[in-house]
Amino acid sequence: MTKEAQAGTQEMASGQREAGGQATDNCARAGAGTSRAGGGAGSAHDVRDLALAGKGRLRTEWSARNMPVLARIGDRFEREKPLAGKRVSACLHVTTETANLVIALRRGGAEICLCASNPLSTQDDVAAFLVQDHGVNVQAIKGEDHETYYEHVRAALAHGPELTMDDGADLVSALHFLALERFDDLDPGIRRWALELSPEERTALVRRVVGSTEETTTGVIRLRAMAEAGVLLFPVVAVNDSQTKHLFDNRYGTGQSTIDGILRATNVLLAGSTVVVAGYGWCGRGIARRAAGAGAQVVVTEIDPLKAIEAVMDGYRVLPMAQAAPIGDVFVTVTGNLHVLREEHFAAMKDGAIVCNSGHFNVEIDLETLARMAAARREVRDFVEEFRLPDDRRIFVLGDGRLINLAAAEGHPASVMDMSFANQALALEYLVTAGELPIGIHRVPKAIDAEIARLKLAAMGVGVDVLTTEQQRYLASWEQGT
Repeated sequence: MTKEAQAGTQEMASGQREAGGQATDNCARAGAGTSRAGGGAGSAHDVRDLALAGKGRLRTEWSARNMPVLARIGDRFEREKPLAGKRVSACLHVTTETANLVIALRRGGAEICLCASNPLSTQDDVAAFLVQDHGVNVQAIKGEDHETYYEHVRAALAHGPELTMDDGADLVSALHFLALERFDDLDPGIRRWALELSPEERTALVRRVVGSTEETTTGVIRLRAMAEAGVLLFPVVAVNDSQTKHLFDNRYGTGQSTIDGILRATNVLLAGSTVVVAGYGWCGRGIARRAAGAGAQVVVTEIDPLKAIEAVMDGYRVLPMAQAAPIGDVFVTVTGNLHVLREEHFAAMKDGAIVCNSGHFNVEIDLETLARMAAARREVRDFVEEFRLPDDRRIFVLGDGRLINLAAAEGHPASVMDMSFANQALALEYLVTAGELPIGIHRVPKAIDAEIARLKLAAMGVGVDVLTTEQQRYLASWEQGT
């Protein structure tokens, strides 16, 4: 199965170079400009350096070894072309795993414009590889500033997508601000571009969208708020709600990659330290488990009494953040909410406390207040900034408060992203082939969820039992009792 996955990627390397031209040309028409490898955002691509493509190619092939389910889907897409001619704008973390998703979609006939969903999550060599080998319009540079980030989002909008893929709902929210003429809520760069369009062009841009997919919990929260407010304009498949996504990606992927990011950034010893995990959803469960496995004493903070009970039963100490702040050595936020760590917590933290976030947006740590409290600040290591308080205590913030697993490490392992991105690929196909879905938030159909699990088990060489006829009859009956 490993060879099959690798062969799928290598086959794409030759088969999609020709297909790259049309998508690149279309994106170029949508936004004038030149690339970093010769200019600015909004062009056929905007990446750091095309000379990095060779490294990105090798690393993408390496991750493909552990993405056999996506490879099988790509093989079928190559034959059936379910996305032929469909214009897709994707706002995702630009990693090796994402590259394999993009390759599978291109094999299915999609024309793709890809931008980053976080300024620090792009792997520049992978971005270069997708441009160089596959002709994909990639708009992403690791460490890009706020203005450049939204220039890249604008380029994805200007692609004129029929389908969007989001990790955090930045594309979908921008489209809805356009449709509602809430121009003040748009980033200034996108606002200027939007106001240059005629009302008819803005309306057509939104009406063209058949549907969207959403990768992460934070994005689904935003989308549900839009649906409840009655402003959602097209169907969205909440990929995050798929069991083969959140039960595995969030728990095992975020769990391992968050600890990986913390260790790469700091090289601290977790054994014997106190790690405070804010939020005990599936991501928090995974982080707590891996921190405990490394010998840390884990404290969980929660607002949900059911999750708090579960954390206690799982063997962790549960405290309000006000009580956890003075004893924590490392703090990790994974709530999807605002200012989980704030002034009163910073005031109580011990000297040398390490603070990081593994939720999607960098709002969980109140960095503005911390900066205001600090007498001095400096970068002491890559992705580690020291905030020195007036009483000489130091608080270290990792990765600018952004996703530490992608800012300082490589994100989730390919094996778990295999299932997540299989959901993304099949959700796009579902949006195209299911007929006109009603406006709203949709789950990935159970049949697709089960098929992904079946394919993953087969790739791992794991078999499961099948119900006998007698067992099926028993489960369907009500007569037999005690």
